[in-house]
Amino acid sequence: MQNWDEVRTAYQVARMGTVSGAADVLGVHHATVIRHVDALEARLGVKLFQRHARGYTPTEAGQDLCRVAQATDEQFSQLSGRVKGKGDEVSGELVVTSLVGLAPLMAPTLTAFQQAYPEVILRYLTGDRLFRLEYGEAHVAVRAGRVPDQPDNVVQAFVKQPIGLYASQSYIGRYGMPKDESEYSKHRFVGHDSENNGSPFFQWLIKNVPSENVVFRSTDNRAMELAIRAGAGIGFMNAHDAAAHKGMVQVAPARDDWNAQLWLVTHVDLHRTAKVQAFLRFVKEQAKSWDMS
Repeated sequence: MQNWDEVRTAYQVARMGTVSGAADVLGVHHATVIRHVDALEARLGVKLFQRHARGYTPTEAGQDLCRVAQATDEQFSQLSGRVKGKGDEVSGELVVTSLVGLAPLMAPTLTAFQQAYPEVILRYLTGDRLFRLEYGEAHVAVRAGRVPDQPDNVVQAFVKQPIGLYASQSYIGRYGMPKDESEYSKHRFVGHDSENNGSPFFQWLIKNVPSENVVFRSTDNRAMELAIRAGAGIGFMNAHDAAAHKGMVQVAPARDDWNAQLWLVTHVDLHRTAKVQAFLRFVKEQAKSWDMS
């Protein structure tokens, strides 16, 4: 580890995406960051980053190095805590990621966790892309759908979200209420733009509703929800979100084969750290009081 400073610098460049961002985190001049990265690349004989106008993107070799560096950095932090007699202290940065649709449940939970552990700095990242735990992009991921199968991840079943079909009052006023599934071919639907989406309810929609009836499509779950609420068509919503908005009409109740299974996912290298274990215990307990109906 004689070149740990250079490795740590490269890790922060990969995490922040820019030299200036890494310099701010490390508290050094940006020229020092550049010098460390250049020296490490020269010593290893490989390119760790692709340089471009927006910043630095890790190469495959850079991703491998940063994965190890991230785990090592966490282990050093844990060792430091134990040496100081604070091995069980819950502090520092905790990065949690989920789909944006879970934000109404996750944000209050994260706030309560931070109130219980005020030394924690929380970063809550939302989006449809898969954040790479093995590259240190997050400590804990809350994922939906099929059981995650990425190697070296610890996966725990969490809660299920009841998913039903809903429409706005304005849509029902214009097109009427379908009596049953036999009338779905006469109605307009909101759906996912990709037929490869693995959500069981979207796969059901593809098999049971004519493609030409899915008139509003998006790859963004929040955009689809907004379209349903605006009256674009009938679409899938979880029961919690539907109940939170006035004027939503349940067209079909939640079904077991539509329900979205949520998973808590952590990387094996960080799973046993104090802050990750504290958060997992906390979110499981909080979820017992979530109104999922």
